[in-house]
Amino acid sequence: MNRQNSLFYKSGFLLLVLTALVTCSAPDETNSGGNSSDVSYNLSLDVPELMVLVLEPASDILWDSAGWVLDASGYEELYPTTDEGWAYVRAQAAVVLEAGNMLALPGRAVDTDAWITYSNGLSSAGLAAMEAAASQNHEDFFQAGAQIYSVCTACHQAYNPDINSQFVAEE
Repeated sequence: MNRQNSLFYKSGFLLLVLTALVTCSAPDETNSGGNSSDVSYNLSLDVPELMVLVLEPASDILWDSAGWVLDASGYEELYPTTDEGWAYVRAQAAVVLEAGNMLALPGRAVDTDAWITYSNGLSSAGLAAMEAAASQNHEDFFQAGAQIYSVCTACHQAYNPDINSQFVAEE
């Protein structure tokens, strides 16, 4: 099984699990007369777990599927080459979009100011990646990946600056 198919099945399983979790934790619509403070969310995953288990894998797939590589072996484009490949990265972009929503949930949101701005920015970038994948537009897909990277980097600088320095080689 090739790498893309393996990732497709793993991501499909993750999406299925996330869908089941959302469905199982959805509020009972028969009691819609209550106010919004009666709503509760399953926040079993904390922010670091949400990042590692949901957002990072989906983002990495998007970044690994856009652009090009030029090395001693030659020039290679990284974009999907089939409709199935584009559908796969579109699904990963949907995970990024929804991860932005998950980060904005009460109980996960650190504040209602910049945190929400970054969460909304992540969702917007995920939507842009979805639209670019749907139209198989290489340039827009690449730019959406750059937008995701920019939002993540800015948020990490504001809320967890140590995370950016963990990748710098120690001297």
